[in-house]
Amino acid sequence: MPRWYLEEKGIPYELVMLDLAAQGNRQPDFLAVNPFGKLPALEDDSVSGLDGQPLKLFESGAILQHLEDHHSGEQRSAAERSLTAQWLLFANATLAIALFVPSNREREFPRLMQELDRQMASGGPLVGDRWGAADCAVSAYLAYLPIFFPQEDLSPYPSIQALITSTRQRSAYRKVMGMD
Repeated sequence: MPRWYLEEKGIPYELVMLDLAAQGNRQPDFLAVNPFGKLPALEDDSVSGLDGQPLKLFESGAILQHLEDHHSGEQRSAAERSLTAQWLLFANATLAIALFVPSNREREFPRLMQELDRQMASGGPLVGDRWGAADCAVSAYLAYLPIFFPQEDLSPYPSIQALITSTRQRSAYRKVMGMD
């Protein structure tokens, strides 16, 4: 998600590839950025962390919020920042669990998808008047549906189907997903 956001917004970055099979995520250099050894992780030398060193962040939602707040070049109101945080937490906590935990998918998926379809009906951004971090997080999870769950019938959710189609057509998404 963070890489897609960086591409969409034209924010320069250096991608560091890790060899996960060789435990690259368990090496001291990476653990200094994310002590849990998980991806994604970000080191931003344009912002100082509490230790005076470049800011180090893990968790895609935190990274997306940081990128939008400090690198998008877009001014967001306090309400927009708070609503973005709400959608980032929803995507990473509620939606991800409803999609990828089988017992939750059976129990929560239809209700969440019905409401999310209603929320997406306008076709506009989730927060404010431009595509942002909230859209990146929610759209990414929804675009995973046909990849990981091709048997899932999405016909009851036309707004979500339209969002998935438009997401898969975005050039930055295609680049990051290796579709071009």
